[in-house]
Amino acid sequence: MNRIIPIIRKEFIHIRRDFRTLIIIFIMPVAQLLMFGYAINMEIQNITLAVIDHSESPASRDLIRAFAGSKFFTVRHFDGGESRVGALFQNRQARIVLIIPQDFAATIARPVATKVQALIDASDSNAAQAIRNYADAILQTYNAGRGLAAPFEVQTTIQYNPTFKSTYFFVPGLVALILIMISALLTSVAIAREKETGTMEQILVSPVRAREIIIGKVVPYILLAFMDGVIVLLVAHFWFKVPIIGSVALILGAALVYVFVALALGLFISTLAHTQQVAMMAALIISMLPSIMLSGFFFPVASMPKVLQWITYVVPAKYFLLIVRGIMLKGNTLAQIGTPLLVLLGMGIILTIISTKKFKTTL
Repeated sequence: MNRIIPIIRKEFIHIRRDFRTLIIIFIMPVAQLLMFGYAINMEIQNITLAVIDHSESPASRDLIRAFAGSKFFTVRHFDGGESRVGALFQNRQARIVLIIPQDFAATIARPVATKVQALIDASDSNAAQAIRNYADAILQTYNAGRGLAAPFEVQTTIQYNPTFKSTYFFVPGLVALILIMISALLTSVAIAREKETGTMEQILVSPVRAREIIIGKVVPYILLAFMDGVIVLLVAHFWFKVPIIGSVALILGAALVYVFVALALGLFISTLAHTQQVAMMAALIISMLPSIMLSGFFFPVASMPKVLQWITYVVPAKYFLLIVRGIMLKGNTLAQIGTPLLVLLGMGIILTIISTKKFKTTL
């Protein structure tokens, strides 16, 4: 310990004097969470709805008002007829067209089904499905107001996210993404910086072993990255209102293990890279791309090809996503997140051992 502590102290002194590192530690995580938290939103609003009303009756106007009163649709009347609908979509002047037939008022007065046509631009299939769901919900509410009952009633209870807020899904994922990216960036330059600035010779001539250098480099960043994790979780909970149903101590403990894995990954990159620029670029590519594409952050792992599903087993963010979403949204306990937590711990130990073996104590 009397050899490790001076290395830890030296690293803290360098961090305090390095303006770039301070920006990475304290400003970048919050800025990224705010930016991504607002930018990544699956709720579509202000959808332009073009209405072709052949009926022009009080009943048709009631239906149009039902759409206009929704926060999802912006209604505009269109007099061009059905033949011009294609031009509306091609010019991006509307994303859905509602066609009300001429006999709408007469038909709706009878206890029979009334046909109203809705044409949806499905060039973006995900958005088209959301628009269809919004329109179906409004039409069901409209029919219920007329007293039309279905043959049977289905009562649905939505758990964990009853208001369907996409922030509940994406913000915990952003916690995983930001932590691995920031942590890997911090340690990726730790050894590469010594090589580039020429101070590695001074460390190597001192009576310290490779594992002591590695430990001395990692410990300061574990503490700082853990502080980042706490800050990001606070912003997620108090700013974006994402609930934390489970144990706060458990999520902080899991975050500490995840930070350890991310720092070990950055340290492994640092032992291979010779310059800080190469180390930082490698850390961004290796930590960010797999965490976005292969962790389940955006796309379900079960929907991926088998080859990609096998690759996801070595992506740390995949396991932390299960942990952080499970604790924050479902209240998972240690027994339910034990397996992914052990996998993360094993990854961190393996990466640290490899980094120690790869670190050369000779020039």
